[in-house]
Amino acid sequence: MTLLQTFRVPELVTGTGYDSRLGRAMIRAWRVDGVFQIVLPAGRQTAVRDALAAGRRFFALPESVKNRCVSDLSYSGYAAATTAAEALPESFTVCKDVPLDDARVLARWPCHGPVPWPADPEHRRAVNACLAVLGSLGDRLLKLAALGLGTADGEELTSCTFDGWHHARLVRHPPAGTGARTGHGLLMLTAQQRPGGLAVRPPVRGEKRYRNWLAEESTTGMYEDEPPWTEVDPEPGPGPRTLTVLPGDLMQYLTHGTLPATPYRMLPRAAGRIVLDYFHEPNFAACLRPLGTAAATATGGAASPPFLHYGSHFTHLFARRHPDRGTTRRIIAEERLAVLDDLRYTAGRPAFEVC
Repeated sequence: MTLLQTFRVPELVTGTGYDSRLGRAMIRAWRVDGVFQIVLPAGRQTAVRDALAAGRRFFALPESVKNRCVSDLSYSGYAAATTAAEALPESFTVCKDVPLDDARVLARWPCHGPVPWPADPEHRRAVNACLAVLGSLGDRLLKLAALGLGTADGEELTSCTFDGWHHARLVRHPPAGTGARTGHGLLMLTAQQRPGGLAVRPPVRGEKRYRNWLAEESTTGMYEDEPPWTEVDPEPGPGPRTLTVLPGDLMQYLTHGTLPATPYRMLPRAAGRIVLDYFHEPNFAACLRPLGTAAATATGGAASPPFLHYGSHFTHLFARRHPDRGTTRRIIAEERLAVLDDLRYTAGRPAFEVC
């Protein structure tokens, strides 16, 4: 079992020398192991444990009850396991909970709508409490990562995440495990309890780094039958005492590949493993460019490459991953993809931009 580096995240990240040193250590861990762990204080362990327990109760419900928790507006809600080429485990996803009278819903923004919560109010309370804990952690981790990359003030990566499209997924994995893929956004934080089963692939010199933000490239099944893979072993006890932190596809994009997205998969284990995956994301309307692009252009460097629009990235990826979902069918039938073109600019400029 590989011993992964484990860090404690400070309550405030203000750009001190300690913050910069911690950020550099995190970057080194990502570049060597593809992953690191962070310690959760006791009170925050409770929030994550309660969310995992809510997922366990939900997945134990009859299929007919779970199937009521679906939406054709949002990719939030229940999704049964699939056996298609890109096999997916049973899951309950919580994207931004947008009420029906919100201007974005009325304007037919793709993926926007209320979360179809289960009838059990404890499920909603527990998951939202956990999202609050992980959202705070995500902001601080991005600031530390920016400092570790040597940016000026640590705000470069968080400049696009105000009102971010942060979302979480409770997953019940099958005994056979699941195939390899990468996180689709900036940061992925995973909480698991024993018997565990999460495995990650560290960066390997010379391997192709797939650009999963391009439709013609896919990380699905990437190198899953080739070593090396590192199993992330959860600690004994009720936990989880630690969270596993992986850079995603957009971190690879923003850092010019300095931090490649880390492939992960679930190994075969006993049935009924509940895992929580949290994704710390840009604002849905954010327009992203690799770090340093604007500065290079301003000093006479090469012209800026086209930006990546986060809402388009998220929508197209989920539509490809869930072609049979009611949300995907409605997006296509109502031509909601065309609405994305209008979201890319506000008054002729990107609404949110990372350079």
